Amino acid sequence: LKPIGSGGPISPSGPPLSACGCPRRPAMAGANVVLVTGATGRIGREVVARLARAGGVRVRVAVHSAEKADYLRGLGAHEAVKFDYQNPSTWPEACKDVRTVYSSSLDPLLDHHLKFSDYLGGIRHQIRHVVRISCMGADTNTACYNKDKHVSREGAPIPLMLQHYWWGEEALIKNGLPVTVLRNNFFMNHLLKTDCETIDKEGWFSNPLGKARNSFVSTSDIGEAAAKVIEEGPDRHADKFYDLTGPEPQSMYEIADDLGSALGKKVEYRPQDMAQFEKDFGPTRAAFFEYLCNGFYTRCSPDFYNIVGRRPTTYAEYLRQKGAAGETGLEELYQANLWKKGTDAMKDAAQAAARPAAAA
Repeated sequence: LKPIGSGGPISPSGPPLSACGCPRRPAMAGANVVLVTGATGRIGREVVARLARAGGVRVRVAVHSAEKADYLRGLGAHEAVKFDYQNPSTWPEACKDVRTVYSSSLDPLLDHHLKFSDYLGGIRHQIRHVVRISCMGADTNTACYNKDKHVSREGAPIPLMLQHYWWGEEALIKNGLPVTVLRNNFFMNHLLKTDCETIDKEGWFSNPLGKARNSFVSTSDIGEAAAKVIEEGPDRHADKFYDLTGPEPQSMYEIADDLGSALGKKVEYRPQDMAQFEKDFGPTRAAFFEYLCNGFYTRCSPDFYNIVGRRPTTYAEYLRQKGAAGETGLEELYQANLWKKGTDAMKDAAQAAARPAAAA
């Protein structure tokens, strides 16, 4: 096998036990090869750990560096391959012999995901199943959905980020691929990442959500559901669209209480004006947060229970409990974050002049 620098696979190796202490079961000869994109993300690494624990598939992780490959092998990955959404030359080797794709991509990389979807469409004779991470609100094929009708504001369209999530789903569907989509509520681990400094030094955080209650979802739960869907396969889950939520709607004041209890100190929530939030993070993210203020994400879905067989994880449990990858939500709070105060991470994607051709 070629080294990562050449664009090919990294030679699989690693201990019989994963880094989280779980047995990594060897893949059987001829086992289904599962390509896990976004493998070092909070959901992706849960998928890797759970699939490795379950056995029966060969877990191939898509990575940028040997360091990340070593970490994922520690979670149980059988092999690693260099993959870059922005570099199509890495795609053929990454997809060699792959039958199942776990599809996850950062929001600003939508256009590259659309192109990769077209590539997968070109090898659809080989691909049995694609499991895509998306968001509640991308309902065009399963509900009456009009992008020009905002839930709570007359004359406004729905948030651009929700439109993007649907385009990401649609590109796979139009390419004739057997798709399962996990449409998730807002991630618990995204709630407070931009406020870690004030939480640590001054004991408070701020955002515009206030008393609005939302059923935030645990990323560990999403990873567990994705792994289960992959294990059970397309015969049971192809052309299915699941809404994943937490088990209870919570306000920011209640979130502050749970976080304070986990940290062992008082944490205060301070309401923030939406106009200031938009200045901090840009109009695209602010428009999405408006939907978190108007009740759109309040409801609790039974879909996680129907897939996994238990109720979803609460925020308080998420903070304290270790996921399959060996980390608690509280530990993950302090890890890498796409969103930075003073930076509009969605600026380039939002300035696209027209809808990408792959999703037109």
